[in-house]
Amino acid sequence: MKYQYKEMPESMCGTYGEFAKNFGFDWKEFIMGIPTPMFLVTTYKSNGQPNATMQSWAGFTSANHGGGYYVILCSVNKRGHLYQSLNEKKVAVLNFMSSDLYEACMKTIQNNQFEADEITSSGLTAEKASWVEAPMVAECFMNLECRYLWEKEIVPGDDHVMICLEVVGGHIEKDYMEDMFGDKGVLYNVHYPINPEDVKEKGCDYVAALRKVNQSYEY
Repeated sequence: MKYQYKEMPESMCGTYGEFAKNFGFDWKEFIMGIPTPMFLVTTYKSNGQPNATMQSWAGFTSANHGGGYYVILCSVNKRGHLYQSLNEKKVAVLNFMSSDLYEACMKTIQNNQFEADEITSSGLTAEKASWVEAPMVAECFMNLECRYLWEKEIVPGDDHVMICLEVVGGHIEKDYMEDMFGDKGVLYNVHYPINPEDVKEKGCDYVAALRKVNQSYEY
C-alpha cells in the first residue's frame, strides 16, 4: 500500500513542524527524503579571505543549445557570505570531498567569520584555481571551477535564491576516475528523514555514497 501526504501529518506538528519552519524547510522534504549531492563551495570574500560553504541542495545539467555543463545551487541565503561573494566575484569552485574529509569540511560551518580564512582554519589546504579567481581545496578529489550566470527567487520576495553556475573546467584525482562509487566518490545528503507513521523523538541528517546496482543502457 501507499501512504498519501498532501497536508502535514498530525504526527509532525509541534516540534517537527516548528523545526521545519524555523530552518526554512518544507515538511515534504523530510518525508520524501530525496538525496542530493554534497560539496564545498569556495570563493573569495571582499576582504580577500577564502570563503567556504557546505552545499547540498543542487542539481547538474547540460544545455542542448550552445553546449556547456551547469550547476543549479537551489538554495543560497541572500544574507550569507556565499551569496555576497558570488555577486562580487562572479566565480566559485565546487569541491567534492571523500568521506574521510567530511568532518573537516563541516568545520567550515563554525569557522565562518568574515575575517577568517575559512579553508585553512578548518584544517584544509587552500590553493588557487587555474581558470577563475577563486580558491579551491587541495585535499578534495574533484574541484569544478565555475562562473556565475544568473539567479532567481523560487518564490518572489524569498530570502533564498537559486543560482546557476557554468562549469569552466575541473581537476579530478586518478583514483576517482578509476572508482567513482563508494567512499571515494561523491557524497550525498539525506536530509533528516522522517517516517510520519512511526515518528521518533530525535532524528539527524545522513551522509551516503553511491553504489552500482544495474546497467542502464549503452551509448
